Amino acid sequence: MTTLLYYPLAKPPLKVVHEALLYWDGLASMVSERQETYERTLAGPLRDLMDRGFYNPISLKRHYRLLADREIQDFPGLVDELHAISPHRGRPVYLDSGGKIGFGLERGLVALGVARRSRPPERPNLGYLVLPEKALLVLAGTMAHEVARSTTSHSYTPYTDQQTADEVSLKPDYRKVTAWRVELGRMLPMPAPGTPTSEVLAFREKYASERERLVDATQVMLSELNRHWEHPADVLQRMRKELTQARADYQEAVKSSRMAWITRSVSVTVAMSTAAVGALVVPDFGWVAGIAGSIGFNIATREIRPVIQKKQEHPFSYLRLVEKELS
Repeated sequence: MTTLLYYPLAKPPLKVVHEALLYWDGLASMVSERQETYERTLAGPLRDLMDRGFYNPISLKRHYRLLADREIQDFPGLVDELHAISPHRGRPVYLDSGGKIGFGLERGLVALGVARRSRPPERPNLGYLVLPEKALLVLAGTMAHEVARSTTSHSYTPYTDQQTADEVSLKPDYRKVTAWRVELGRMLPMPAPGTPTSEVLAFREKYASERERLVDATQVMLSELNRHWEHPADVLQRMRKELTQARADYQEAVKSSRMAWITRSVSVTVAMSTAAVGALVVPDFGWVAGIAGSIGFNIATREIRPVIQKKQEHPFSYLRLVEKELS
């Protein structure tokens, strides 16, 4: 399994924390260098999870010096995306100046007219970078995918709970590749809102084998879809027995627990490892109901074309959909 790398915010919502504990090795997010902001991020369960090895705060400046020191022109496609964003459209957001992304990128954002620097009169020693919310989403998505590609000590998969943040990361860049969007919500039940993190940790420990078997089977399915994108029905047919049994065992563990559970929409983008771009003919997906109905997922009936760079470490990335889309 891999580590869930949450973006665009430094502090993941509790529902994302719980999902990471159940279906991932751990949780990570990109944090500010400024001590005051860093302490606010760790307030609540994150500090305890960090002490126990479940949460990893990532400092771009400390752990990814080459990434944080790069200029904005080093990120193909990012400049075009930012050029298309009006600096006056949408809610402004504030980033700690020099606290997270590095001064090279800050200079580029200011030069493009997308961002401006600000110092509050009441606290002149603190500098902020002010930019539109959508620009933050573009920037955060770029940073998350760069971290996932550049690290060798961890295996990170970028993950967001904001639909717009996912969409802006799927813009054409180096080259286009075909992809499927797979819905996994029914396979991966979530603790109900209000569930204490201590109970989620206890469930993770007590039912470790059931949890790991379900996650392993799901990861194998997605990897097989990545490799054999032309024949998704064949992939599911081969894996039906393993997926069905893994899901059944996990559901028994869920029923045995005293926790309340719900189903949320959780989907994954599976990028296809093929050079034959545009060759895919979208088939009739009526087979989904018959083959996959009992194991609770389906595949979107249209292809999407996400960003892929020259070095592609992760063939898929997760997205938790939310009802309200940011503007």
